Amino acid sequence: MGQLAGKTAVVTGGSTGIGLATAVRLADEGAHVFVTGRRKAELDAAVETIGSATGVQGDTSDLADLDRLFAAVRDRGQGLDVLFVNAAIASFVPLEEITEEHFDQTFGVNVRGALFTVQKALPLLNDGAAVVLTGSTNAARGAESFSVYAASKAALRSFARTWANELKGRGIRVNTVTPGPVDTPGLTGVAPEGVAPSDFTDGLAAAVPLGRLGRPEEIADAVLFLATPRSSFVTGAELTVDGGVNQI
Repeated sequence: MGQLAGKTAVVTGGSTGIGLATAVRLADEGAHVFVTGRRKAELDAAVETIGSATGVQGDTSDLADLDRLFAAVRDRGQGLDVLFVNAAIASFVPLEEITEEHFDQTFGVNVRGALFTVQKALPLLNDGAAVVLTGSTNAARGAESFSVYAASKAALRSFARTWANELKGRGIRVNTVTPGPVDTPGLTGVAPEGVAPSDFTDGLAAAVPLGRLGRPEEIADAVLFLATPRSSFVTGAELTVDGGVNQI
């Protein structure tokens, strides 16, 4: 029997990359996973890959879409045991070129979306549930032209600390998993203008002490740890899974 047998999980941004790998991992451990994504074709393919899953198409920055997601969870009638807040967007924009649209889009998905995802999940979260937010090593690195994204991820780290304190009375643990560079479609998609995606990812890998990019499955294993009683004495924490890039 898996560690999450009979449990219910939600993974936002679960169509590809870290979100998909985590949804597969949670389902392998026995959970039924509600997974969200903005693109229907990718979401449908993800649901087929995951197996025990329900896809709910939507944008986490849209509160009506979040209402539809949690209505589906509520209709299942078993509450919610694991919430992995993973949906995010990223792009490189130099300080002098940042626009209101760039700021609003990034904070709308990464910060506003995360906040209201957790808020709207609260009535469904079972006592003792686990909430995991996806951070980023960029929040502490000061990568050039990545200031808005980095700030949005720093906000999530702050959220995790505060929410862990607010929800402790119900035994709900809130933690952050912080990946370094991970080999996902999203990573190549944020290559700066004028830089070939392969050169971009090669440069990132070269900066990692372990000498390679991370694999989505490695982040999924860390999320699984934070989602189960194996981490029962861990809350408000940041679990960094970065190959040493911010550690050495």
